[in-house]
Formats: sequence, C-alpha cells, structure tokens
Amino acid sequence: MTASANSGHPGGSLSSVEILTTLYFLVMRHDPRNPLWPERDRLVVSKGHATPLVYGVMAEAGYIPADELATFRRLGSRLQGHTVMQKPPGVEMSAGALGMGLSFALGCALAGRLDNLDYRVFCLLSDGDCQEGQTWEAVMAAAHHRAENLTAIVDRNHIQNDGFSDYSRYGGGNGDRPQRPGGWVTEHGHTANIMDLEPFVDKWRAFGWRAWQVDGHDFEAIIGALQEARGLKGQPSVLICETTKGKGVSFMENNPAFHGKAPSPEQLAQALMELAD
Repeated sequence: MTASANSGHPGGSLSSVEILTTLYFLVMRHDPRNPLWPERDRLVVSKGHATPLVYGVMAEAGYIPADELATFRRLGSRLQGHTVMQKPPGVEMSAGALGMGLSFALGCALAGRLDNLDYRVFCLLSDGDCQEGQTWEAVMAAAHHRAENLTAIVDRNHIQNDGFSDYSRYGGGNGDRPQRPGGWVTEHGHTANIMDLEPFVDKWRAFGWRAWQVDGHDFEAIIGALQEARGLKGQPSVLICETTKGKGVSFMENNPAFHGKAPSPEQLAQALMELAD
C-alpha cells in the first residue's frame, strides 16, 4: 500500500500487526456486516497514522474489499493517511495529532456505562502518544472513574518520527528552536532521546492502572494479558507491548527512517520476500 502510494507509515504499522490481529480475530466482539452495532467492542486507534495496518486488518476481517486497499491515499478514497471516523465504517475515531485517542476511548467507555451496555473499549497508542499531556490527563481520569471496561495497549517500539534532541549543536539558546540552513532542525530518533518515558510501567501503576508488560509480537502473551484484563474490576488496564519498528523487514527494523517513508520498488520486492518467509 505505501509503495503504491509512495507515501505512508510502514514501520509503525508492522510493529502492531500481532496486536490488531489478536483484537479483531480473537478478542473483540464486532460484526463487519453491522459496524455500528451498539453492543460492539470499540477499537480506538490513537496512533492514527498506522493506516496501512488498520485498513489491511479491516479488509481481512471483512469490513472492506481487499481490492480497495489499492486506493490508499488517493484523492477521493475512503482510505486516507490518517483514520477518518466511519471512512470506512468500522473506524471509530478521526485521528491526526497524537495524544487524543485515550481521551476519546475513555468517553466511549463511560458512555457504555451510562447506557448499561457491557462492551469493552480498546485504545491502541504509540509511545509517542505517551509523551503528550492529554494522554496523562486521560490516564488520571480513567482511574478516577474506575473505567474497568477500558484497556489501553501501547505499541512501544521506542522510535518516533522527529524531535529537537540537541539544541546546543545548532546554537539554539534562550528558548529558541535551533536553526540551520533550510529551516528547523528535525531529527528522527528514539523516544528516549526525545523525551524519556521511564519508569514507564511504574507510571501507569502509580496512576491507578493494572499494567502488564509483554512481548508485542507474541500472540499467547497478548491474549493472556487481555484475558486477565477482561476480568478486572474497579480499575482500567494497560498492556505495554514491547515491539520492533518495521518488524519482519530487515532494512526497516529499528530504522527511524521508515517511520513515514515508503519503500522503493526494489525494497518492496525484498520486503515481500522476507515477510513471505
């Protein structure tokens, strides 16, 4: 999809494949023939740039025809670069800037309580999401309201798009952003270099959440934690999924350059061959 469009986010899509596959095919209560079924479980994708993942899994689940994937990011297509609510039906939230998804998911969870419906809400976040203040407001609010029907899942691949990691090298003083010829200094990098999240699991627990840290590419680990979360009473839950950006493609794995870069035709051929193995 990204190679055809020459645009998109392959790295962070590949890091979450097992997570979304588990949700759509083993965990969530949903019906692609009735995507607005009031009793469905909700999946809110806060890392809304991971649309190759979202649309690909939704096609496998029967929400859209597989041949529509070829329209990705084209003018007039339903399949845009960030998720748009109900385009296609089954997409729960419009996304763009990071940090909004958990607040939206909490709203859905509390609405279910008010409507006496027993659906669950799952929210897929990136570790970049977890650098946003709005995310931590939602974390506090969810614990305060004892939103036991809410489960956050963090795709912790440790890499984000860009940041301003070293002002001193470019003369950025007095609070100014550093500059060099051509504009602002932007650097791909690891989250620890942009804004360190540690102690990450302990933060969630300190805010009143039940937290598990699992291998995000291990189906059994993901399923086991989600089953425990389903039986939880009186508090929200979070899975910290340790993942690899670009999982399964050698030149993409742990490579910040492929956060938002499409593969060339030659790279595409290599990637498909490696994934087939």
